Amino acid sequence: MLSVTSDFAGGRGCPEPSLRAIAEAGFTHVHWCHQWNSDFLYGEAELAQIEAWLRNLGLGVTDLHGTSGVEKKWTSSREYERLAGVELVENRIAMAVRLGTDVVIMHIEPDGSDDVYGDTYWTQLFKSLDELKAFAVDRGVRLAIELGDIEPIEKVLANYEPEFIGICYDSGHGNRRPDGPGWAMTHADRLISIHLHDNDGSGDQHRIPFTGTVDWPRVVDAIAASPYDKWISMECGMVNEPYQDIAEFLASAYATGEKLTSMLEDARRQEDRKET
Repeated sequence: MLSVTSDFAGGRGCPEPSLRAIAEAGFTHVHWCHQWNSDFLYGEAELAQIEAWLRNLGLGVTDLHGTSGVEKKWTSSREYERLAGVELVENRIAMAVRLGTDVVIMHIEPDGSDDVYGDTYWTQLFKSLDELKAFAVDRGVRLAIELGDIEPIEKVLANYEPEFIGICYDSGHGNRRPDGPGWAMTHADRLISIHLHDNDGSGDQHRIPFTGTVDWPRVVDAIAASPYDKWISMECGMVNEPYQDIAEFLASAYATGEKLTSMLEDARRQEDRKET
């Protein structure tokens, strides 16, 4: 099994052409990433159509990228915006259940309009998480906080149990921090989602793995040491790649995914031997 992000060629508009190309390239799953940074609310007609596309194409959903919102923002100091942001996250949790997955990835970084990691930010974020907890746990969905600034993530992990909150290790973000894979290893028990892509360390380029400077053996070892039991899931896109043809891009990504899958299987076997 192998997964790639649904927004590899863009995250707005009708997703059907991208889903069809993903299936034709041989992928079995998608990381649903359309509308990950908007205020878009999925309605019944849209969900029913997405379900039909996935079913007809034989695609499963690895996990779903939620949105922290723009004006419907779950950390907003404006209470009506925060409440609307909670509704937005609930929309994605319900969508995850509908599409057959159990993880919704969220960002917790504030934008420039908020009190950056100040008292107001934490008050609003914790209120939102408290309000979302029962909604998520009752539906068997966990939130995975995507790797960003380390200290805020650790603060969230310390305040909420693993049944509700885990982490998403993003290899591109980890490559821009000192020993990102090492940090993931120290929190391996909370790793429930992965975004695998590459860069040269200077920016978040979402390139195909093995085209940048990510230490892939270290990343794979961190995944193998964690409870993450799903498959390789890549969040690479075409914007910084030389490919103009979608099929060529996806063929390259698929071949790379197979290489990572083999590495992960070997690393998991080594972990199993350690336990026996």
